[in-house]
Amino acid sequence: MGFFYPHNIHPYTECQKRRNALELYAEHEKFRVIWDKEYNLMEFLQNIVFRESSRCAYCYHDRIKSTALLAKRGKFDYFTTTLLYSKFQNHEMIKSIGESLAKSTGIPFYYNDFRKGWKEGIEESKRLQLYRQQYCGCIYSEKDRFYK
Repeated sequence: MGFFYPHNIHPYTECQKRRNALELYAEHEKFRVIWDKEYNLMEFLQNIVFRESSRCAYCYHDRIKSTALLAKRGKFDYFTTTLLYSKFQNHEMIKSIGESLAKSTGIPFYYNDFRKGWKEGIEESKRLQLYRQQYCGCIYSEKDRFYK
């Protein structure tokens, strides 16, 4: 089961590309996806503007909390996040947030260092001709990728 939570993704066309890629992958692998139909980019931006240095912590918490609450409502056995696949994300922070939310929701957080499959994932996405994102999703990381 997957969950698509698009609130940090900018621009909207990028959000659509990612959604379409997940639809194709889910169909190929035959798993269901719960789609958050809202696109609350403005709310996301309001929470990070002038707090850019802590934007990732806010984003991680927002995304993982939404996932944990969905898992609780849906009576899932546990929850996790695809953030753990990226070698560019702060795993210790993600793990800490996940474990904290596990305590508050009563749903266990499944931690695994999915980065071990990084290269295989890239090859599989190319084989399936899936869109591959070039940045985490937020407008700041979109800018950063051009300045590196």
